[in-house]
Amino acid sequence: MRPNYVAVIVAAIAYWLLGAVWFAALFGNQWMALEHMTPEQAQAANPVLPYVVSFVLNLVIAFVLAQVCAWRNANTAARGAALGILIWIGFVGPITFTTYMYEMRSKQLFAINEFYVLVGLALMGAILGAWTKKKPA
Repeated sequence: MRPNYVAVIVAAIAYWLLGAVWFAALFGNQWMALEHMTPEQAQAANPVLPYVVSFVLNLVIAFVLAQVCAWRNANTAARGAALGILIWIGFVGPITFTTYMYEMRSKQLFAINEFYVLVGLALMGAILGAWTKKKPA
């Protein structure tokens, strides 16, 4: 099945913009404190490379999620969002929580980092599901 490439790009952009809002406007200060990062360290980081790499990886995520939406016939925004949430509940959440637990990392940090992924997968799934073509009967 061919994915809707425009939907893949839009979903990747939406996820990328969500990250900007999530980590800059909503949880930036708490995230930096939990990561033991100073504003000076954040400003000294390469400002371009992480944004470019994360966008490319968002394209990969959107492409794969589009394939799963088409495979599972998630052809509405609600079905796509539900599929994104299911993927988080079944894979992302348990895997990353296990890692956080063994690394003795904060549950607050888990919530900030991984609920961003949960919301992002739901958002991407909604976009991709809404643009997935229905199979002919």
